[in-house]
Amino acid sequence: MKRIILSVVALSLIAGACQNNSNEVNPDQQEIAVDMSDFYVYTSDESTVKAAHGEPGHKCGSMKVLNRKLKENPSLENRMYNIEKHTRKAIAAKGANLKGKPGGGGTPQPTPYVGSITIPVIVNILEDANHPVTQAHIDSQIDILNEDYNDFNPGTGNVPAEFNNAVADVDITFVLAGVNRKASTKTEWGTNDAMKFSNQGGIDATDPANYLNFWICEIGGGILGYAQFPGGELESDGVVIGSDFLGENARGGDYGHGRTATHEVGHWLNLRHIWGDGRCKQDDFVTDTPSSDQPNYGCPSYPTVNCRSNDMTMNYMDYVNDDCMYMFTNGQNDRMRSIFATGGARESFVK
Repeated sequence: MKRIILSVVALSLIAGACQNNSNEVNPDQQEIAVDMSDFYVYTSDESTVKAAHGEPGHKCGSMKVLNRKLKENPSLENRMYNIEKHTRKAIAAKGANLKGKPGGGGTPQPTPYVGSITIPVIVNILEDANHPVTQAHIDSQIDILNEDYNDFNPGTGNVPAEFNNAVADVDITFVLAGVNRKASTKTEWGTNDAMKFSNQGGIDATDPANYLNFWICEIGGGILGYAQFPGGELESDGVVIGSDFLGENARGGDYGHGRTATHEVGHWLNLRHIWGDGRCKQDDFVTDTPSSDQPNYGCPSYPTVNCRSNDMTMNYMDYVNDDCMYMFTNGQNDRMRSIFATGGARESFVK
C-alpha cells in the first residue's frame, strides 16, 4: 500500500511539473501580433518624382515599376502584405527569448537572421557600343557593394553624431558568379522589364531563387536603375542598372561611383525610400530613420530639416550624389535580414 501511495504522489508531482512547464510560452512558438495599419504599396507619381531644391526627375524607377506591376497582378499586393507581416513579426521577436527568464537571462538575437550572408551575382549586359561595360566596371561594382554592405565606406566617418549609433554593418557579401553579354542596338529599354526576357531581345534570368541577377542596359527617361521588391514574379526578379552607372564609371558623373546598385539592391532586400514616397506621415517602416516628405539631391549640408526633424541625407536609400551617401541603419539591417529568416521571401539564399 505504501508503495502504491508513493507511486501516486510521484505521478502527481510529475504531472504538476509538466503542467507548470506547459504554461511557459516558447517565444519561437507564440503568435506575435503586429500592427499592419500603416502598410501601403501604391505611391503617387507626384510624391515619387518630387524633387528637392528644384532638381528635376527621379533617379530610381522602383516605385513606378511597382505601381505598374500591382495593377497588372492584383495578387502581388497580398504577397507583399504577407512578406511585410513576416518581416514585422521577425523584428518583434528579436528580444522575445528574454521573456520569462529569471533576471532576463539570455541574449536577444541581434537581428532576425544571424550570420554572414553571401549572395552570388549574375551580370547580364545588353551591350551598346556607345556605353561600353568593361570587366573593370563589373569588378569595381562588386567591391563597392561589399564596401557598403559591410560598413567599409570611408564616408561613414562623416555621419553626424545624431545618427552615429544607428550605423549598421549589414554583413552581406556579394560574389561575382557569372557574366552574360548580348549585343543590342536598342538605345532605350524603359522600365517594362523587356531586358529580362530573351523573347523580347533581352537575357533570361539565371536561377533567380539562388542568384541575384543584374541587367545592365540603357534605361532612358532619366532613370539610373530600378529593382523588383520581394514578392514579385521569379522570372523578372533582380536589379536593372543603367550602363553608365555600374561601378566606378566616369560617364556617370556624380552618380558614377556605384551607389545606384547599392540603392537598388536595398529595394531588392525590401527597403523603401527613406522618405517613404509620401508626406510626413507615410513612413519607410524603419524606426531609426527620421520622417521626411521628399528626396534629397546633390550633397546637402547638415542639418537638412523636413517633417520637423533632421533628414538622414547620407542614407543609401535617399537620392543624393554617390559620394554623399554612406550608411544603412540598424533598423534597415533588421528589415533586410528578416527576408532571409525562416519563411522569409529570400530564405533560399541561405539554405
